[in-house]
Amino acid sequence: MSLNKSELVAAVADKTGESQAAVNRVVDALFEAIAAEVATGGKVSIPGWLSVEKGHRAARTGRNPQTGATIQIAAASTVKVSAGSKLKAAVK
Repeated sequence: MSLNKSELVAAVADKTGESQAAVNRVVDALFEAIAAEVATGGKVSIPGWLSVEKGHRAARTGRNPQTGATIQIAAASTVKVSAGSKLKAAVK
């Protein structure tokens, strides 16, 4: 089973008694704040639940699987998401 954004918003609204519109604004603002902080190189940490930070992947040599030719893969920024202890315990 999978939970999409609208289902998440509905579940949180049901648990809190808030309207779905209000919860949707909060969820949008949460992810905008996380994205802004990570984009500047910061780290967002919600103790016990998760942490999100910007990572870096170095340039490397790869291979084209169709031709076998060697290619250079440029360095790239990535996003690292780590599960916290409460989240890990919830899935055991």
